[in-house]
Amino acid sequence: MRRLLLAAATLLVVLLPGTPAWAHTALVTSDPARDARLTAAPAAVSLVFSQKLNPDFTTIVLSDAAARRVPASAPAIADARATITLEQPLGNGVYTVAYRVVSLDGHTVQGAYPFTVADPALPAAGRASEAAAAAPDSSAGLPAPVLAGLVAAGILLASLGAYFALSGRRRAARTRAEKG
Repeated sequence: MRRLLLAAATLLVVLLPGTPAWAHTALVTSDPARDARLTAAPAAVSLVFSQKLNPDFTTIVLSDAAARRVPASAPAIADARATITLEQPLGNGVYTVAYRVVSLDGHTVQGAYPFTVADPALPAAGRASEAAAAAPDSSAGLPAPVLAGLVAAGILLASLGAYFALSGRRRAARTRAEKG
């Protein structure tokens, strides 16, 4: 019975994920914010993440409603903040901020969100820029092959635990039978 409990405890420890294994970076705040409706066009886009960023693996792209890239500087990285400076003023319309960063654990995290410029001083936006170019936020979770490998390793360890627990019982039963 004791070995069976030990096998069950071992199985639980193996199957329960450790916190650092799931520590992907996440977007904490942004300026402009998701779904913001601005009365003045921004001169920059700034994103703050939950972990320090690697400048070599940080990309931020701003696109208009027609999916055309808006000219901007390369991301300036300051710890967990990435900022792009826009090279030209934005007109009225819907814009999408798309980002791709690498978290400290080496996993790629990406996402996108929209915001709208509705400056009353600018000319009215055309129908194309009125269309919502909302892109759902997505964060890259654990890749499917890694998840499948973890499940397979858990099953293997559970099987080994059950095998050793049962073989220990049989050995104990044989020993009792020989003595008895």
